[in-house]
Amino acid sequence: MIFSDELRKRTAFAEEVLRKYLPQDVSYADRVLEASAYSLTAGGKRLRPVLMKEAYNMYGGGEEYIEPFMAAIEYIHNYSLVHDDLPAMDNDLLRRGKETTHVVFGDGMATLAGDCLLNLSFETALKAFDLIPEGISTEERQSVTLRIIKALKILFDKAGINGMLGGQSADVDSEKRGLPIDEKKLMFIHEKKTAALIEAAFMTGAVLAGAEERDVSLMESLGSDIGIAFQIKDDMLDVIGDEKKLGKHVGSDAENDKVTYVTMYGLERSEADQRRLSGSAIEKLDSAGKECPFLRELLLSLVNRQA
Repeated sequence: MIFSDELRKRTAFAEEVLRKYLPQDVSYADRVLEASAYSLTAGGKRLRPVLMKEAYNMYGGGEEYIEPFMAAIEYIHNYSLVHDDLPAMDNDLLRRGKETTHVVFGDGMATLAGDCLLNLSFETALKAFDLIPEGISTEERQSVTLRIIKALKILFDKAGINGMLGGQSADVDSEKRGLPIDEKKLMFIHEKKTAALIEAAFMTGAVLAGAEERDVSLMESLGSDIGIAFQIKDDMLDVIGDEKKLGKHVGSDAENDKVTYVTMYGLERSEADQRRLSGSAIEKLDSAGKECPFLRELLLSLVNRQA
């Protein structure tokens, strides 16, 4: 297996799925769709849908109804980025090497584009019900239906006040009001703001494939480890990263006096903790007892990424 080739294939498949579920004809609302698509198609790792599909494959999934969930989780991720970049939040001008959505389309339309992507995630995930295979038994149909319902609950719980939105709220509230951030609060922000959607990717893939509850819990724990490690690496790259590779401004955290893992613990400990958490994630993946060499390589690549 050549990892880089396999990653390109899986990323390309995720891109295809994202475009497949974008609305085509929206008449007078075409401008907000253009703004939504601008963010969505600006590139990116497509990490969350790729991880979801890998977890699905790992537990024996093989049906098409994973695809609406792959699109939905990336729509959620991108809506959060569009809103994060707004002047009222992080006021970022570059994302993935391109001008951010609000710079191109204005603050109002960028706000609506984020809203559009969030709502589209609901609309798209629900289309999984339409993809339940014909000709299966009533018992199997009921089983698949219950799996989809459970996956919906996980995905939108992890995206909401108990997940990503809750983490973003704590982050923005502390930053804008100057509230202190201690170790416990910083870990809450990292766990919810970043790790929650990665947990959702692993858990949703496992659930849709029919994995046992213990396996779903294992995927949640694995996702937490790799999600927090991913955010620590982001904090490190904001200090030592290459703007050309990252496609965004470096040093914005320091400029905004933002508390990050690096400002709290320093680069040396940040790197050590990032590697420890990544190693823990690999151990949990290995403990699942599944053959998944690509997923293992993908998790390892996140440790050493430069962008």
